[in-house]
Amino acid sequence: MTAQIFDPRPCTLGEGPLWHPERKQLFWFDITEGKLLTAGSDGPSEWRFEEPVSAAGWIDEATLLIASATGLWRFDLASGARARLCPLEQSNSATRSNDGRADPWGGFWIGTMGRDGAPEAGAIYRYHQGALRTLFDRITIPNAICFAPDRSAAYFADTPTQHIMKVALDRNGWPAGKPRVFVDLAAEGLNPDGAVVDADGTLWVAQWGAARVAAYSREGVFQRALSLPAKQVTCPAFGGAELSTLYVTSAADGLPEDVLTGTPGQGATFVIEDVARGLPEPRVLI
Repeated sequence: MTAQIFDPRPCTLGEGPLWHPERKQLFWFDITEGKLLTAGSDGPSEWRFEEPVSAAGWIDEATLLIASATGLWRFDLASGARARLCPLEQSNSATRSNDGRADPWGGFWIGTMGRDGAPEAGAIYRYHQGALRTLFDRITIPNAICFAPDRSAAYFADTPTQHIMKVALDRNGWPAGKPRVFVDLAAEGLNPDGAVVDADGTLWVAQWGAARVAAYSREGVFQRALSLPAKQVTCPAFGGAELSTLYVTSAADGLPEDVLTGTPGQGATFVIEDVARGLPEPRVLI
């Protein structure tokens, strides 16, 4: 399985790929540049925001939920009009949103972090039925938010800990008990970034700085890794006609000039065909 460049536009901090199941179209972000990007049948296009934007869910064919540094927004793709659904740490200028994903109940999980990476400055929240509630606090870099296909559990990571965590969920999608370590990457020195779960329950996680996406079984056992030509891969998403195509975002931020010039594609968005069978992203209910 060979990774190819899907979109060559270099992102400073590419993140949050979302395959819209009704539009059959990929969206993703360049967080620090305040951009939402897409590459559809009409070619590549983008929208610019006045603040960092990092993650999205789909509300309907024409509308996304977008997480920004200060709120969750309803965003109209045709007009670019946006309306705030709720504030997100609006009074704290030191933080911004990071990783997020819709849950199977129509909610949306979103993490925040310090803009300068300050330890334990962020949290993970759930937006559900019009309200935002804190799930976990004292988070440094929230990542790997995704959900088991049978709705039994959620996964997440605080990247500097080098642990992917698993927490049981109740019938309404709220954490039931304390998170436990699902995958410990510390011995290998690997850093979990964004993640997605396929239809078989395998978790696919981008590993920052390792130029790869790795797969772990439902029991947390390493299965295989897919190499990419970008050093700083950030998040995978399944898409395509059969949901068997893996899209992967990456980041150019902080890379030395010799890496940027010597290995083109740093910060690009990649595609790998026939990886596994993914699941359609759930609709966000508002």
